[in-house]
Amino acid sequence: MKTNRISRFIVSTYAFLFPLFIIPAQAQSSNNQQILKLRKEYNEATAKHDSTAITKFLTSDFHVISSRNAEVRSSDANQKFLAQEFKVKKDVLYVRTPKTVEIFEDWNMASETGTWIGQWQEPDGQVKLSGTYYAKWHKVAGGWKIRAEIFTPLHCSGSKFCNTKPKIE
Repeated sequence: MKTNRISRFIVSTYAFLFPLFIIPAQAQSSNNQQILKLRKEYNEATAKHDSTAITKFLTSDFHVISSRNAEVRSSDANQKFLAQEFKVKKDVLYVRTPKTVEIFEDWNMASETGTWIGQWQEPDGQVKLSGTYYAKWHKVAGGWKIRAEIFTPLHCSGSKFCNTKPKIE
């Protein structure tokens, strides 16, 4: 009899608690899908060298630290930075590939980690620069926007460009 009561308690407790774990997982899945969709659109805008379109994915106080330690503060400054980058490096391509997206629903924040690759032509060869990145997302007015990104290089090849180490202040 005691075993039967314990079994019923476990089953009823599980039946009560199970929906509490499933609903947040479904909400996270929807948020994860939204962020992954936005990242795909961001990559497409980057491939088109559309610095204006990229701005729509960013909060106004966006902050980035590039693989060479350049810091850009604000979505407007980032738009100007990228417009210049696309003008100078006509064939540049940057792609971010997400590995994980984690959501903190209570605070409307998410983290995205993954790998990135950048490539462009220099006079002495094609640069292939790659590494890992971290992006911090915020849900603002019902939509996800990137507040910050940090890029860490792990490999560089193809040009003398790779021999010049970034300055660290």
